[in-house]
Amino acid sequence: MGFLDRDKFGMYKHASGKGPGPSLMGADTLIGESVVDPQGLSLGDIKEIMLDISSGQVAYAVLAFGGFFGLGEKLFAVPWQAMRLDTANKCFVLNLDKERLKTAPGFNPHAWPDMTEAAWVEQIHAFYGTEPPRSGSMAGGVPLDGMVGGASRGAGASVGAAMGSSGAGAGSVPGAGAGSGPGTTGRTES
Repeated sequence: MGFLDRDKFGMYKHASGKGPGPSLMGADTLIGESVVDPQGLSLGDIKEIMLDISSGQVAYAVLAFGGFFGLGEKLFAVPWQAMRLDTANKCFVLNLDKERLKTAPGFNPHAWPDMTEAAWVEQIHAFYGTEPPRSGSMAGGVPLDGMVGGASRGAGASVGAAMGSSGAGAGSVPGAGAGSGPGTTGRTES
């Protein structure tokens, strides 16, 4: 089943045909999508898509490889830019053969790594030959704009201020409200 079959909202019904598939694609429709090597041999399928919240970009596709009916399978975080969409065959292509993928840094489905840890990020990008994210994005321990969850700007930023709060915000996490934490001014932006 491909992304067109998983389109439960009809978002691809009126696709213009310009670009590689729809210009914007629903993440849910890509879960389960096949990933192949340049010769068209299966490398596995996408199990999850990891978003870098601070940059607003897709960081990794989590690829499942090996095993039988999910038993013994290994997961691999593949940098999104290491793959390309093949619209003719409705799959993603990773410029790596199966033997090379077997040597990739992977992880157990029940023991995910800290994908924000700088050494891990460098190792993954070095293996796939891609550029790691810029500083401040997915760098280990970097606060997301001084807020728990990173929502100190934009639509949710005024919630705490609108409620007359100077640090409690929407929820009970200390320091999680608008205007708290390092790097914030206490003002909301419009």
